[in-house]
Amino acid sequence: MKPQRPVLLWTTRKQAVESEPHPADRHVGRQIATVRVQSDVSQGQLARAIGISFQQLQKYENARNRVSASMLYEIATSLGVPVSRFFEGLPGNDESRDQARPLPVDERLAFIASAEGRHLIEGLMNLPPRVRGRICSLIAALGEELALLDGKGNDEAAGEAGPADRRTS
Repeated sequence: MKPQRPVLLWTTRKQAVESEPHPADRHVGRQIATVRVQSDVSQGQLARAIGISFQQLQKYENARNRVSASMLYEIATSLGVPVSRFFEGLPGNDESRDQARPLPVDERLAFIASAEGRHLIEGLMNLPPRVRGRICSLIAALGEELALLDGKGNDEAAGEAGPADRRTS
């Protein structure tokens, strides 16, 4: 009888220590950040609730550290969502390939996680709630004005007359 050779199953190549995080780890980290922000919970509040430092939570959200199953369970319990919520939209996650939809990268979360975003939020949190509300309204109004200006620039580029060109003498 001929001796059988062991069968090796190859999956994806193991990543080097200094390489980018696995896409699944990045997805789970983004989902943790998304659910936390949607729940109006700060990194510090969630970190305290699950017994870790906010820096460790940042590492989970940015996929610099992998989240263990038990920690993912603690995070889900603390935020009041099922653990499966963090895997929603991940291709191949018990959805048919036709139903799987990639989640858009949310630039707002990236900004909030940045040093500039954290600095801005800290500054806003030091203001009285009424002033914070007024600043939020001001920022929203500025955004609307800029969108209108961008739209006018696009109209003029498309050959349509802007308001200044429509004047009659």
